[in-house]
Amino acid sequence: MIRFPNAKINLGLRIVSRRPDGYHNIETVFYPIQLQDALEIIPAEGGDTELSLSGIAIDGDSRDNLVMKAWRRLSSRFSLPPVSIFLHKVIPFGAGLGGGSADAAFLLSMVRDYFQLPISDEDLAVEAAALGADCPFFLYNKPLLAKGIGDEFSPVELSLKSYKMVLVKPPVAVPTAVAYSMVKPAEPDEAVCDTIARPVTEWRDRLVNDFEPSVFARFPQVAAIKASLYERGAVYASMSGSGSSVFGLFDRDTEVETTYPDCFVWTGDCTV
Repeated sequence: MIRFPNAKINLGLRIVSRRPDGYHNIETVFYPIQLQDALEIIPAEGGDTELSLSGIAIDGDSRDNLVMKAWRRLSSRFSLPPVSIFLHKVIPFGAGLGGGSADAAFLLSMVRDYFQLPISDEDLAVEAAALGADCPFFLYNKPLLAKGIGDEFSPVELSLKSYKMVLVKPPVAVPTAVAYSMVKPAEPDEAVCDTIARPVTEWRDRLVNDFEPSVFARFPQVAAIKASLYERGAVYASMSGSGSSVFGLFDRDTEVETTYPDCFVWTGDCTV
C-alpha cells in the first residue's frame, strides 16, 4: 500500500494568548497543498517493523520518527504483525509545512485500512492528536480553521483554485519553541476567519502571521524572500507556520521567475 502525505500552509497565524500549561492559543487556517512525500507499507521479511528513509536526509534514530511513533500506537493496541515502512521525504522540515505530522497521520490511516482495523474516524483523530496538535488535520485534509493549540477545528469556506503558488524555503530552520519564545500574544483586531472571508486581494495588510516580525529579524533571508515574491507579482505572500518557508499566491496566468539560489522551491496549483 502506498500513499502520498501532503503538506499544508498556514493562512494567517495569530498568537492569541498563553495558556496555563505553557502552550499558546492560536487562530489560523490550515490549507492543504500538493507538495507530497511518499509512504509505503508492505509485509515485513524479518521479525521487526523497520522504517527505511530516502529523499531529504533526516537526522536522528529512525525509531524516533513520528511515523514509527504512529505505528507503535496502533500496533500495540491491536497486536499487529510487523511491516516494512518506506518513507521518501520531499517536504522540507523546519519549514512550517507540517510534513512530519502529515506522514504520521497518513501512516495511521494506512494501517487502519491495511489491516481493516475496527477504529472510527473520531478515534483515529484522537490517536493522531496524541502525536501532535496538527496531526488530525491531515486526516481531514481540507481547509479548516484551527484554534486552541491548533487542535480545535471548524470548517471554513475557502478555495484558492484560481491561483497558483510559489513556495520557497531557504536553507535555515526555525525551531518552533524558539519562534514561540519570541512572540507576544495578543487578541487580533480581526479574527482570522473574518479576514479569510475577504477577497484575496485584500489579504496583504490584513492576514497576518504573528511569527514574522521576530523570525524576519533573526533570519533576514526569510524576510527577503517574502519581499521578492511581492516584487514578482504575488497577490499575497506570507511565511507558513513558524517558518522558514514562505509562499506567494499568483494569478494563474502570471509568468513568475522562480529562481532562488540555494533554496528549496516548489510551484503548483492551489487545488484541494
